[in-house]
Amino acid sequence: MRWRSYVAVGDSFTEGLDDAYPDGSFRGWADLVATRLAAEAGPDFAYANLAIRGRTFPGVVAEQVPAALAMKPDLISFAAGGNDVLRRSFDPDTLVSRFDEVVGRLRSRGADVLLFRFADVMARLPGQRLIAPRVALLNRAVGETAERHGAILVDLYADDTYLNPMLWSTDRLHLSPAGHRRVAGQVLTALGVGCDEEWLLVPPNPEPTPWLSARTADLRWAGQHLAPWLKRRLTGRSSGDTRTAKRPTLTPFHPLPPPR
Repeated sequence: MRWRSYVAVGDSFTEGLDDAYPDGSFRGWADLVATRLAAEAGPDFAYANLAIRGRTFPGVVAEQVPAALAMKPDLISFAAGGNDVLRRSFDPDTLVSRFDEVVGRLRSRGADVLLFRFADVMARLPGQRLIAPRVALLNRAVGETAERHGAILVDLYADDTYLNPMLWSTDRLHLSPAGHRRVAGQVLTALGVGCDEEWLLVPPNPEPTPWLSARTADLRWAGQHLAPWLKRRLTGRSSGDTRTAKRPTLTPFHPLPPPR
């Protein structure tokens, strides 16, 4: 085990929505990865998770990257840009250029860096014609950046299993507990570290929903999830405005028992 410290950087994907511990706080794939690395490295293994929901790429870079570099960890995961592609202000050229710059900074300090090509979530969301090309551009930039800087790439987009709605929460945007377990398994595989085979198991696809029931579900989803998101965009607010990082310092990690 060459990793004795790990810092996770990003937004809601890395914070762990919607995979809850019994106390209601969020676990997510990064905590699961840290659990396995801690089991390999021993009691001195340290872990920090700086990710905060709603953060755009500039926010992640300004707030979290300097803190992560200051901790001098052996391993850093960097996943950002997903919130940017959903906004009208999305500037692809600037994001791609800065992405390469940031990963170069992370690698220059000697840390191994994990990057992600995001899974396809647009099949169940409105705005596919606008957003899907942006996601494809971001994923292409991530792959090219990983190759250029020798980062470790976790290619979720290439895994058609994520088309299964059972891997996503009721908001259709964040991973379900099963989705987080699968991401954790793929991260550990990319690192060459074994994981519980059950983490990679996928629930059966649900039976097709009758048209009327599906439209009713769409309306319910729009009221519960889309409308609040649109309201935040119109008022300039974010779901993470009052949030702080769940593990802001690099400290020994004593995980709870893994999920069943």
